[in-house]
Amino acid sequence: MIEVLRAGVLSSVQDLGRTGLRHLGVAKAGVLDALALEVGNRLVGNPPQAAAIEVTVGPAAFRFNHTTRIAVTGAQFGATLDGEPVYTWWSLPVRAGQELVLQGPMRGMRGYLCVRGGVDVLPVLGSRSTDLAARFGGLGGRKLRDGDRLPMGALAARQGRATDVDVPAFGVKAPQWCRFAEVSHEPVRRGKHAAGSERAAVIRVLRGPEYDAFDEDARTAFWSDEWCVTPHSNRMGYRLAGSPLAREGGDEMLSHAVLPGTIQVPGNGQPIVLLADAQTTGGYPRIGVVIAADLWKLAQVRLGGAVRFVRSTREEARYALAEEHAYLRQIDAAIAMHEERLRRLPGRAHVA
Repeated sequence: MIEVLRAGVLSSVQDLGRTGLRHLGVAKAGVLDALALEVGNRLVGNPPQAAAIEVTVGPAAFRFNHTTRIAVTGAQFGATLDGEPVYTWWSLPVRAGQELVLQGPMRGMRGYLCVRGGVDVLPVLGSRSTDLAARFGGLGGRKLRDGDRLPMGALAARQGRATDVDVPAFGVKAPQWCRFAEVSHEPVRRGKHAAGSERAAVIRVLRGPEYDAFDEDARTAFWSDEWCVTPHSNRMGYRLAGSPLAREGGDEMLSHAVLPGTIQVPGNGQPIVLLADAQTTGGYPRIGVVIAADLWKLAQVRLGGAVRFVRSTREEARYALAEEHAYLRQIDAAIAMHEERLRRLPGRAHVA
């Protein structure tokens, strides 16, 4: 079991979400930073889709009642294990009774606690993710509370693996420091909602189905302005503040399909970027869609933080996703090399 000593502002059980059910009105849910989850699961020897704890902002604290292995990925929390500093993007063994504390993040918005075997709550519709709006999945369909106890899954022991519980800690390079995460951009205008001197997250966007329905000034502002993530944001979507985006003609639209990453513009002209818990249909015009490879960057923008959008093509979006997959393959290769070194150490058993 993992005991939740302090749940923080919003912590929940999440995996990669529910797929293939949007035509039935079932939201995807799942982690907002899927790349962080996939890396964390690799660091503890789990399948990529294993469930973890998503911690938003913090502070949060957990106690482990069994010897296991953990990894903290995503936001750069000031994490400690029994008072000793813990690095983000590292895999480390923990003993029964040890306590992990995640203070407020120094950088980013959401952190992920991955444990060997995953968080083993009951799957609902093929996923262990918590759908907070529909109130199912995870632990009772709700956010975690102080005193909750979460079961950990079991993985068969395989001596010589880098993710065995008795292997010393090791880490990998965070995606933020990789070249594939860098995006060039043009200068932007800083409006009254701009977030001071904080560096804006550069997010690549495809033109949406109703892009041409907006007037020229709105299209210019969409690409050239800096947008502020307002406090009225949640896992369903980020509400942005900036120059109002006017649409040519105010005719109402019929409901249409939407998905995570869709950028809707309601009547007040302030965009909403839909996230994992968003509804499956909507009636607001869609000015753009965030490319899949940049959703994890968006998820790490803090409330009050700045976002700027840059144009992308379908070909560029596919290439960006391929670069992300290449990064994950590099991590697989690095872990395999680490295991090869373990096999060569005196007294270590060979990989089964």
